[in-house]
Amino acid sequence: MVDDLDKELLDILKDNSRLSYADLGRKINLSSSAVRERIQKLEEFEVIQKYTLQLNNKKLGNDLEAFILLKVFPGQLVHILKKITSFQEIQEAHRITGSHNIHLKVVVKNQLNLQKLLDELMIFSDTNTFLILSKV
Repeated sequence: MVDDLDKELLDILKDNSRLSYADLGRKINLSSSAVRERIQKLEEFEVIQKYTLQLNNKKLGNDLEAFILLKVFPGQLVHILKKITSFQEIQEAHRITGSHNIHLKVVVKNQLNLQKLLDELMIFSDTNTFLILSKV
């Protein structure tokens, strides 16, 4: 279903999904119509599920990024899974294996906002927080 040319196209799109079909075609030596057909096929088969953008959170006034591990209290998993979707600060949420149940990536304005978020999460779980210093 996905050949080497598709994989090359996907690698380019991962880096910049706003390139035109013509620009993409020049990079992989295909016509823009052939690129369009390949991309439509990848979308149809849900290899490409959506296009997103990457924000600079600091320029939006959010100076802290953190990972939070949640160890959910017995009987609270269904409640916290519903609650997580209501927090704008939560960028990613994953169910995980191990001693904790959920791994969150959060973006907040400052320590006070992080504390408020943690206070709300601690109703449902124990938390373990790690501030992100930089991306490597």
